[in-house]
Amino acid sequence: MNYDDVVLGRRSIRAFKPEPVPRAVLEEVIGLAIRAPSSMNSQPWHLHVLTGEPLDRIRAENTERMITGVKPSKETRDSGSYEGLHRQRQVEIAVQLFEAMGIARDDKEKRQDWVLRGFRQFDAPVSIVVTYDRQLREGDIAQFDCGALVNGLVNAAWSRGLGCVVNSQGIMHSPVVREHAGIPDDQVIIICVAMGYPDESFPANAVVSRRREVADVANFVGFGE
Repeated sequence: MNYDDVVLGRRSIRAFKPEPVPRAVLEEVIGLAIRAPSSMNSQPWHLHVLTGEPLDRIRAENTERMITGVKPSKETRDSGSYEGLHRQRQVEIAVQLFEAMGIARDDKEKRQDWVLRGFRQFDAPVSIVVTYDRQLREGDIAQFDCGALVNGLVNAAWSRGLGCVVNSQGIMHSPVVREHAGIPDDQVIIICVAMGYPDESFPANAVVSRRREVADVANFVGFGE
């Protein structure tokens, strides 16, 4: 694929084939992703690549805590409730996904199942937990750098035939993730990326989120008429 094919073709994948992803392919993907820019070349990120039994344990405990009402214990701040246009866009993609899956507004059982899929990291064969050095926690730049890395990660994965979804539900109970992934205390858990080969038969995987037009996003200054 060329760059345009990757960027325009990539979409979030929420169901995966059960087949494992070879370590060599993951190393290729990560090798591309870590070329992401970072502030003063600080490269504050760490990637904990999970599969098999450790990932299954995280899934099970994360889901159990959610079902039993244990209060989330993430290590990053939420943005709070979205309002206005941000809320409108959030609702729009939810409507697209639920329509694709045939989930009615009043179908509590299917809606609950959808939420649990997120806590199970969509049953992906691989989860990459992204962390950064705790000594940089007081600023915002390290998190910005990790965002650049994750963008590179999902695009590199797509170029190798892999799908991803950036998933905060998977690290909702960070102590569980830290324990089973063996993450040291001097790292902050910021996000995880579920990854695997896309299950093309899953309706939601065909959903492409609508994006704002360039004219709505960019303010050009000094370019004349």
